[in-house]
Amino acid sequence: MDTARRIAGGKYECLLFDMDDTLYPLSSGLNLACRKNIIDYMLEYLHIEESKVAKMCLDLYKEYGTTMAGLKVLGYEFDNDHFHAYAHGRLPYEKLKPDPVLRNLLLSMPQRKIIFTNADQAHVVKVLNRLGLEDCFEGIICFETLNPPKQINHMDDCFSSNSQILCKPSVEAFEAAIRIANVDPKKTIFFDDSVRNVASGKAAGLHTVIVGRSDLVPSADHALNSIHNIKEALPEIWEIEEGIQQQMIQPKAAAMVHA
Repeated sequence: MDTARRIAGGKYECLLFDMDDTLYPLSSGLNLACRKNIIDYMLEYLHIEESKVAKMCLDLYKEYGTTMAGLKVLGYEFDNDHFHAYAHGRLPYEKLKPDPVLRNLLLSMPQRKIIFTNADQAHVVKVLNRLGLEDCFEGIICFETLNPPKQINHMDDCFSSNSQILCKPSVEAFEAAIRIANVDPKKTIFFDDSVRNVASGKAAGLHTVIVGRSDLVPSADHALNSIHNIKEALPEIWEIEEGIQQQMIQPKAAAMVHA
């Protein structure tokens, strides 16, 4: 809150970052590995016909934002934590390496920085640790944030697993994230690799950046081939009074030394 007040005169006060395929490249292979795990889960635990499962997985992802959300809408019952543990628990996290370049960029930004992802918290923690970015963000808005466990009673227990999941790219998910983070969307930039997520972010009033491509897409204000290009594309992030910026960076650096 103090930081927000100190940069209140700047163009931006908060940066919202998607994580997967945004803070690290799609070429890491985690995306494909995760999709295979989800398909295997659908086969093993939901007993969906093998000839249909791959197309169904992709179609539900396209229509509902995540395959998991689509499965819930269709009435499949399963435990959310079990699904996430299966989809993410066997990912090749070793393919992610520390990214000191991105770390230095993030730490040099004077604004609040928050992760906004559809993934579960355990996955977020693993990825940030592998990238060496675990202390670069003020907070995480993830699956559990948007879909907290409901207080249920015996009357509605059997229906609880069918409840609709709130996730990107629904504009409602963005509005919830904006409320949770307590940000002014007009002073917030959203970074994501998904065209449809960028479109929903723009609809919610955010400044938007598409990551992982050089061409602008509808609703994107900027395009980044890589998150590493952020300073060249958005120098205005660093355009605050130099003395204030130095004042904010130095205590952070000192804190890291003692950590």
